[in-house]
Amino acid sequence: MSSATRSGSTRKVAVVGVALSDCGRVDEATPYTLHAQAARRALADSGLSRDAIDGIASAGLGTLAPVEVAEYLGLRPRWVDSTSVGGATWEVMAAHAADAIAAGHANAVLLVYGSTARADIKARRRTSNLSFGARGPLQFEVPYGHSLIAKYAMAARRHMHEYGTTLEQLASVAVQARTNAATNPDAMFRDPITVDEVLDGPMIADPFTKLHCCIRSDGGCAVLLVAEDYVADCASEPVWVLGAGEHVSHTTMSEWDDFTVSPAAVSGRLAFERAGVTPGEIDVAEIYDAFTYMTLVTLEDLGFCEKGEGGPFVEKGRLLRDGGLPTNTDGGGLSAQHPGMRGLFLLVEAVRQLRGQAGEGQVRRADGTLPALAVASGTGGWFCSSGTVVLGR
Repeated sequence: MSSATRSGSTRKVAVVGVALSDCGRVDEATPYTLHAQAARRALADSGLSRDAIDGIASAGLGTLAPVEVAEYLGLRPRWVDSTSVGGATWEVMAAHAADAIAAGHANAVLLVYGSTARADIKARRRTSNLSFGARGPLQFEVPYGHSLIAKYAMAARRHMHEYGTTLEQLASVAVQARTNAATNPDAMFRDPITVDEVLDGPMIADPFTKLHCCIRSDGGCAVLLVAEDYVADCASEPVWVLGAGEHVSHTTMSEWDDFTVSPAAVSGRLAFERAGVTPGEIDVAEIYDAFTYMTLVTLEDLGFCEKGEGGPFVEKGRLLRDGGLPTNTDGGGLSAQHPGMRGLFLLVEAVRQLRGQAGEGQVRRADGTLPALAVASGTGGWFCSSGTVVLGR
């Protein structure tokens, strides 16, 4: 199955290389090291030579990202992207890269990320921060002291008020993510948890206890996208970029029209329309899950259930690897890895599932065949941005 990313595109685009760097607890590496590990491994996965890469997309590292990353990797790209919109960055970059390749502006684009967020905290090279800054529009909210976590918590409370969503339903998202992580050797936390354990944990920002929140890890990953005419030279099975969409909604909470609707409502609709598929055809969903509420509301906004029905949808085990909609099959940011902007990990896992390379964590359809369609949807900031990519074999 293959298709162009946008109407009028001239070349189809495929993902031919994916890889993780060392992940979890990585105390001796630098972020540049993790970038290089992931890039080398993704290139090896593709079977192409480094000389094939003529585009790079990276964000979050260096003063002149991605210039510094490209130099470290020994690349001299003719196409670059440094779009930075939080966790959605990588899905947005994948959309931009696919458009560039389809139009002939690049042939092979490397998306690469690495972070030692956990190790830096442990070594006191950095500290936690209350806010992202106090300039521009943010100056009107920062004095009140609410953190990023608190903003998500406010949104979750609104959903609970509007639709009767329960703490138990939100907690079930974390429980299912941990169950999925159990068979992933790269997951940082694999021991099972229960709904009661989630509810009884230390409060972080009401209603979120600790296990409602993503973990903090080290790690990186890379994804290589190429034009269709490169596929024959690749060592791996291609996974085609079928459609993508992006959307930004707000930066200040006072400008967010509805706390129960995320920007995935727009990016998802665009991605599915451009791919020519419906949510009901999707076999695997990889969704940004910095907090349990993100998973629930994104599932609604992507169209997997009606608005307000996310609670009943997630509580019945649908997100498990053998559930009705296998979601965050590697354990997600709640259990596997979350070194900062996790969106690129979603693409890696989606590709592995479509290729049948997920090991014990492999999803299969009811007839025993491999999944054919996957969606990766990233969220940035505090539901400020969204990028959604539909992939297929």
